[in-house]
Amino acid sequence: MMQAGKNRLSVSVMAVFWLTGLFVLCPDSGSAQALQDSLPELKKIDVVEHLGKKIPLETRLVNDRGDSVTLSEYFREGKPVVMVLGYYNCPMLCQMVLNGLSDGLRTVTWEPGKDYSLLNISINPRENFELAAAKKKNYLEYFGREGADAGWTFFVGEEVETRFLSEALGFKFYYDEERKEYAHAAVAFILTPDGTISRYLYGLSFKANDLKLAIMEASEGKLGNSIDRIILYCYHYDPDAKGYVLFATNVMKLGGGISLVLLIFFLGWLWMREKRRQNPLHPSGIAGERIGGK
Repeated sequence: MMQAGKNRLSVSVMAVFWLTGLFVLCPDSGSAQALQDSLPELKKIDVVEHLGKKIPLETRLVNDRGDSVTLSEYFREGKPVVMVLGYYNCPMLCQMVLNGLSDGLRTVTWEPGKDYSLLNISINPRENFELAAAKKKNYLEYFGREGADAGWTFFVGEEVETRFLSEALGFKFYYDEERKEYAHAAVAFILTPDGTISRYLYGLSFKANDLKLAIMEASEGKLGNSIDRIILYCYHYDPDAKGYVLFATNVMKLGGGISLVLLIFFLGWLWMREKRRQNPLHPSGIAGERIGGK
């Protein structure tokens, strides 16, 4: 009887672990609500978006070199930041999130450290910087981008500090004593150079286009060429789709603007042609045509 109860608890917690993605990806759906009602544990897992709010940059952590630092030290160079919260001994979910993030960013031409920063923060206060360093080594090899070491930092920290940061991000998680695991959502946070929350990207995989647009948006116009900015203008973030989609209104505005410019150039060309034709001194003018006729 007791064993059956433990099995039910194990299945319940496992369901929480696996179905967190559904809850986060469809927070307003009836299915997600029904799931939350049937599994009360899910109420402890959530992402409450605090877009436009600043995170506490005074948060003190230990980086993968063993140095005690504050987050503000990683927001000094005017670069947007991609941040992930999880933990390094996570049996599955955290690894899947980092794999998905690495896969998505590998196809983005911008370089971590040069154009943006990657910060990975453990929510497990029992983990140490040696473990963070080992995890970083593995992911740098997986990422396969030269120079990424300077732009991708792995942190550990005391519970009071990581809780303070996670609450500012709206990242709710809990520790399951039975399984000795943390249950949490799969999400990446995109922040501006001054630590303002710019975007939340959800899931176990991340589209390169979503990452590029989110980073460019958070860079406040510092990243991307003219073509990139036009593309960003034509897309907007759709909370329901949890990604960037074409924004028909802006596409129409852009198309109308281009048409107007082309029309102005065409009318200007016609006007100049007519002026030249009427100019007696111009070779193509009326007098020129008479001289040529003689």
